Amino acid sequence: MRIDVVSIFPEYLAPLELSLIGKARQDGLLELNVHDLRTFTTDKHRTVDDTPYGGGAGMVMKPEPWAQALESIADARIADSQEAATGDSADGPAKKPVLIVPSPAGERFNQALAYELAEEEQLVFACGRYEGIDERFMEWAAARFTVRPVSLGDYVLNGGEVAVLAMVEAIGRLLPGVVGNPESLVEESHSDGLLEYPVYTKPSSWRDRDVPAVLLSGNHGKIAQWRRHEQFRRTAERRPDLLAEFDAGGLTRADRTAFGELGYEVVEGRLRRRADSGPAD
Repeated sequence: MRIDVVSIFPEYLAPLELSLIGKARQDGLLELNVHDLRTFTTDKHRTVDDTPYGGGAGMVMKPEPWAQALESIADARIADSQEAATGDSADGPAKKPVLIVPSPAGERFNQALAYELAEEEQLVFACGRYEGIDERFMEWAAARFTVRPVSLGDYVLNGGEVAVLAMVEAIGRLLPGVVGNPESLVEESHSDGLLEYPVYTKPSSWRDRDVPAVLLSGNHGKIAQWRRHEQFRRTAERRPDLLAEFDAGGLTRADRTAFGELGYEVVEGRLRRRADSGPAD
């Protein structure tokens, strides 16, 4: 995968040199390029923003530097594709890169979207600032990119860089070879619509707190069931909203009993709070 990030603060993206993402770049599993938006300006002050039409507080990012930046990225991609293509290896037009614009007005980023984006060949992130980017740039970009405004959550940041750090890490770790043990991706939070179960390590007793006995039993069947039911409990306590979308059609009798103890019942393959269990916390 190739990832391009455009920002007026390229140094903000330095953490992408660290940990698993940094190692993936070194190992050639991920190509990541950070571009300074100001290098695509034409005036001596390297201006990237101006006052909004219609009045109001704040500044708006000008469309032309962004268009110049994306044209440069697109040209580099075409050149790379032509260099790599030999004989009949290039069949048909290349798929549009995905342009991700971090925005509180975008679709919510979640694990499912991370998996979806991890299948793409190229992602381009546009780190907006101030009041955002001139909307005409978004319209212009739609002819060349698949444009997806994406939000980390229902809050506002100073710019898109923090969101890009989070999204690149969430997406990059799903690429083959980035995480050393692929099985660790299967049993983590949100991989199956539930939160992950609690985990423990040595010593078995710490400050008068003991590891649950089942984890010391050596009975892998009971351990698996305990972990599964702890997922139910933790999700019900912390994120009951996730259970509204959870597919309960394949639950075992023991699973249904565990959910019953948490105040849920299965109705037409979906979990519902029982009327006698009170509102979800």
